[in-house]
Amino acid sequence: MKKFLSILLSCLIFVFPLTGCKENDKNTIRLNEVTHSVFYAPLYLAIENGYFEEENLKIELTNGGGADNSMTAILSGNADIGLMGPETVIYVYNQGKADYPKVFGQLTQKDGAFLVSKNDEPDFQWTDLQGKEILAGRKGGVPAMTFEYILNELGMQNQVDFTLNFDVQFNLMTSAFIGGTADYCTVFEPTASEYEALGYWHIVASVGEQGGEIPYTSFIALGSYINKNPEKIKSFLKAIKKAHEFMASHTEREVAEAIVKQFPSTSITSIETSIKSYKAIDAWKTNLQATEASFTRLQDIMQNAGELSARVDFSKIVDNTLAKQVFG
Repeated sequence: MKKFLSILLSCLIFVFPLTGCKENDKNTIRLNEVTHSVFYAPLYLAIENGYFEEENLKIELTNGGGADNSMTAILSGNADIGLMGPETVIYVYNQGKADYPKVFGQLTQKDGAFLVSKNDEPDFQWTDLQGKEILAGRKGGVPAMTFEYILNELGMQNQVDFTLNFDVQFNLMTSAFIGGTADYCTVFEPTASEYEALGYWHIVASVGEQGGEIPYTSFIALGSYINKNPEKIKSFLKAIKKAHEFMASHTEREVAEAIVKQFPSTSITSIETSIKSYKAIDAWKTNLQATEASFTRLQDIMQNAGELSARVDFSKIVDNTLAKQVFG
């Protein structure tokens, strides 16, 4: 990731004159998400229930297919807001860019992955990973770094007590695991529950439940964009707030019915199961203000993985000003 961003930032000198000056419709927000997942249910609920429209906003949603691609979209001016892991903000800040991205709202506060095994392990313990190979994401990404940190806290070390396989792209991990790669794999809902029902694997643990609170996925924009569009950002956050209020007052089934159009190949029952799974681990941050304690832990995790060149002050990379006005 760091090498990629270094190259990217050098190239942006040439990209910005072509894309940065392109005016965007004043009511449109180009939102690039790292992936499309029930894990981001509050966002889709705000879209499907018309909360963005109520705030006089139009959302143009695109899928980055990875945090590096989503951050590229932000830095190149091809997206206004990114939904991705905040580790990307830290990487860019440490490159010394003048107009760097900042977190203005935090959507999830737990790792959304579930650990799956080819074997049924009703009495699974994390120490059972001793001597095993695990697919847990790309090197430098929050999923892989969090997973490694969890096992390190239990006194286990990568390449000594277990092996993290970083060679498989995130969107190919499921097929690689089914094809025979590794002993365990981390998988998000609804794939985790759907494939378990089909007999491909068994869910043995929640990574988020074991890992605790971290700023897993956040809404990110360039500092200049936030400064120029405070009312637009506030309207965006108000729509997400309405979504959380709906989720708090309605059943998982009703939430699933509301967002099923976002997942045309997934059944309402499967989406409902996914929402129950994420509610059970308190995955969503209902007050989108990021906390310094959680970002300190994130940097501990990054440092532990050898991916942090320098620690960054919380106030430099997080701007809670607008979220505080919306969520109190």
